[in-house]
Amino acid sequence: QVELVESGGDSVQAGGSLRLYCKASRYITTYNCMAWFRQAPGKEREGVAAIQPLFRTTSYADSVKGRFTISKDNAAKMVYLDMSSLKPEDTAIYYCAAGQGSPCDIKRADEYSTWGQGTQVTVSS
Repeated sequence: QVELVESGGDSVQAGGSLRLYCKASRYITTYNCMAWFRQAPGKEREGVAAIQPLFRTTSYADSVKGRFTISKDNAAKMVYLDMSSLKPEDTAIYYCAAGQGSPCDIKRADEYSTWGQGTQVTVSS
């Protein structure tokens, strides 16, 4: 069974930065898409960013463009999410996900078959 384990979540002040980590139990090149989603209390799960492990193509939600960067290390089986200029509205549980969609569509959570347990990010004003 493939596992994804997130870490790096923390409580930070608005304007701060965080790096989230997603460790996979198998090589991420097994998947066409690796992505980060988030879910805030009372809100639906939202796609944040995606990357194709083989081609490094990335996509971002409009709400995070220019502030968040997704990257990966295929050999280390890792996916990262660098977050800067954090806002209180970025507060959520962040989930790492893997899927075979083509192209990678962060608006289609149903195309991601494997999910981590999530890591909490809290941004205070």
